Amino acid sequence: MRAILAPEIAGSTIGPEAEAILRSCVHCGFCNAVCPTYQIRGDERDGPRGRIYLMKAMLEGEAVGETTQRHLDRCLTCRACESTCPSGVRYARLTELVKPKLERDVARPAGKRLFRWLLRRVMSDAGRAGALIGLGRAVRGLLPDRLARWVPASRDPGAWPEPRHARRLLCLTGCVQASAAPRINAAAARVLDRLGTSLVRVPGTVCCGALPYHLGHADEARTFARANIDAWWPAIEAGAAGVFSASSGCSAMLRDYADLLADDPHYCERAARVAELALDASSAVTAAELAAALPSQTPGCAGRIAFQPPCTLQHALRAPGRVEAALEVAGFELTQRAGLESCCGSAGTYSLLQPELANELRTRRLAHLATGAPEAIASANIGCMLHLERESNVPVRHWIELVDEAWPGRARPSE
Repeated sequence: MRAILAPEIAGSTIGPEAEAILRSCVHCGFCNAVCPTYQIRGDERDGPRGRIYLMKAMLEGEAVGETTQRHLDRCLTCRACESTCPSGVRYARLTELVKPKLERDVARPAGKRLFRWLLRRVMSDAGRAGALIGLGRAVRGLLPDRLARWVPASRDPGAWPEPRHARRLLCLTGCVQASAAPRINAAAARVLDRLGTSLVRVPGTVCCGALPYHLGHADEARTFARANIDAWWPAIEAGAAGVFSASSGCSAMLRDYADLLADDPHYCERAARVAELALDASSAVTAAELAAALPSQTPGCAGRIAFQPPCTLQHALRAPGRVEAALEVAGFELTQRAGLESCCGSAGTYSLLQPELANELRTRRLAHLATGAPEAIASANIGCMLHLERESNVPVRHWIELVDEAWPGRARPSE
């Protein structure tokens, strides 16, 4: 794709990279065939190719307004287009490069600006998110069913093993996940402990930065990234084996630290090192490791489940099939594998900002997941879990919890 960027863009820090991405696109349109929003709306501007044209126009200096903003807002950033693109177009990276400019150039109505500001301030802070969730749990019985479904149930996380192994992983505890479902990290710590690795909590860690980053506030994301790097760095220098995240969305963001801080002379090298050390749960707990540690399991002995693979696991981390293999080794029967590749509609804050599209995608996913009559639905990302469980007729769990609870001799925490 021919691109002649406006002089002020061409000479900026984003110019060369944005131009290279634009030039790599060959207009083929394969991306539209896998784009969830294009499939629903049938509008070229709601598919990756059309959005690339909108971003190109903006970077070439054309005036942009609410139309460009609306169509880019509708993008889930699921990155299915990247997995199918024959030219390797870094579509998601291009959107992250242009979002801060779009936020500056196109003013949103005051109410929408306030809502996005509140999302960034509350949901990216574990303390504030925890307070909000705690309040919701306290009054859940008084809420109408429609609102009560938004309040995640409280479950006993169980014990977190004390560090006792030479091999240690540093835990990104998360913000929403730490508040809504602390049992996930605790379960991961127990499973890793049985596999000879200690999962260590490090004081001073904060949100991975994905939430403000995807909302067009890269500077806020950089602040979070620097805080995490500062918190982890002494342990990394002491020989920590990796930085662990149980949520694939956070794992993908950690991998992006190298790009996020590439222009920061004080952090670029350390950011690249953290990105190298980022370890999603699907890489930390593999089928091979479980097979070596577990006694032989009868297929299906642990129950029938449907696995909803998050987009970040499939397209950002490029790890399709990895969790499914681990679950089968742990004794679970997967009700189906094919046809579950499309986005569930969660996409971070997307389900809050684009509820109509998000809810339609969720309805489609749940209908497909239900066809195998599973006892539960498993996923690998807290956002997907919370989004699905609001309308699911069966429990929605993180896959690492299920592995923990299926472990022979494991005492299950009280509900």
